[in-house]
Amino acid sequence: MRISRATDYGVRLVVYLAENPKRIIPRTEIAREMDIPGEFLAKIAQNLAKAGIIEIKQGRAGGYLLRRDPSELSLLEVVEALEGEICLNVCVGKPEACHLSKNCKVHLVWEAARDGLRKLLKGIPIANLKFSL
Repeated sequence: MRISRATDYGVRLVVYLAENPKRIIPRTEIAREMDIPGEFLAKIAQNLAKAGIIEIKQGRAGGYLLRRDPSELSLLEVVEALEGEICLNVCVGKPEACHLSKNCKVHLVWEAARDGLRKLLKGIPIANLKFSL
């Protein structure tokens, strides 16, 4: 499994906002500091806003603001807001997609791997992820 570039950038965005609490940060600053293309950042921010993770302020003094407490926001929530539910194989998310799922030993491995990854990411609060810039 490989996360998308959008998810990588989205995590960077959320961590940057967590490091600058209660401050509306202009998109241009985030793009520059986190090395994210500005237009791509705007699209990513829309998805994070729909998920209730960030707030987008419009206008001259606009920018982005973290809506959630970073100590209570997990890395899993950010990743799944951008990627959708983590699912290593179609049969894990939709067992009916494969008629072998019920008796398939590999299916059980994919499920265990998915569950382990979700548990790991759920246990990492955004507040614990700091950049050393």
